[in-house]
Amino acid sequence: QVQLVESGGGLVQPGGSLRLSCAASGFTFNTYYMSWVRQAPGKGLEWVSGINSRSSTTYYTDSVKGRFTISRDNAKNMLYLQMNSLKPEDTAVYSCARGTHPYSDRGQGTQVTVSS
Repeated sequence: QVQLVESGGGLVQPGGSLRLSCAASGFTFNTYYMSWVRQAPGKGLEWVSGINSRSSTTYYTDSVKGRFTISRDNAKNMLYLQMNSLKPEDTAVYSCARGTHPYSDRGQGTQVTVSS
């Protein structure tokens, strides 16, 4: 079955950086578009970034453009999200998802808290 396990979250000060990782298993990773989504307290699920199967195309929501970088390593079945210049409004549970909306196949998530 599809398994997606995120790691790398934590507490960071505004302006800081974190690198999230997602270990994928149970499907042919290198054939799937992958996404990062997040959910802030009391809010709905928000798409953050996406990458196609060959890493040739990446997409970002406007609020993270220029600060976040999505990448993948198909040899290791890993998905990454490098987050720089973090802001308090980036605080959320971040999950990786197979494919696109409605993100039915996604992991439990990792908490990112940006606070001084």
